[in-house]
Amino acid sequence: MEGAHSRPAPTGAPTGRTDLGRRLAARREELGLTREQVGERCGADGSYVAHLEEHAAAPAIGSLMRIADALGTSVAELTGSTAEYPPGRATALRDAELVELTDEDCRRLLSTHGIGRVAVFTAEGPAIFPVNYVVTGSAIAFRTAADAALARAAGTEAAFEVDHIDDAARLGRSVLAGGGAEDVTDPEELQRLDAVAHSLPWAGGPRTHWMKITPTRITGRRVVQP
Repeated sequence: MEGAHSRPAPTGAPTGRTDLGRRLAARREELGLTREQVGERCGADGSYVAHLEEHAAAPAIGSLMRIADALGTSVAELTGSTAEYPPGRATALRDAELVELTDEDCRRLLSTHGIGRVAVFTAEGPAIFPVNYVVTGSAIAFRTAADAALARAAGTEAAFEVDHIDDAARLGRSVLAGGGAEDVTDPEELQRLDAVAHSLPWAGGPRTHWMKITPTRITGRRVVQP
């Protein structure tokens, strides 16, 4: 992404891990579950879940269905067959409701880092850029190229948005923050941002120009099932 997207695999990561294994592990960690807990949910042993995560494997469709159900997702999501499609293609829940999030919830759901979207005005009109970001203090910081459209938006109002879509549960949430975009020029602050950054920009290239948005307003909404 524009501002912080690419990190090499951690040292000691399983060399035989497949896309299925990575998706399985990511979903399990997102839910805060251990391998043993996933095994209990799907009637398997934790070591089997570990094998699927760390080695090339071709589990039977029945096993995949049980694992997907245990993780609250679908076989299509685990196998990556929906990777080329936007999220949110499932049918809406009956009687779903949209509720406002508290300021505390919004800031918690921003998390400490991840991928979000920055909206700015450019010479060609409004534009939205996906970026890797990090939350530091009250600011949302990200990296871009020094000559990019985002860098030229310094000194203007910008919006920052993160969201999460759960296709299997047909639920979702979004958080929107707004404030002034500015360049980060203080050497100590730059050093601190480089130290706390969780990733290099996934988009690659010379994206070393730090910017930040200090929100003056933040709102969020969540789709819930009564």
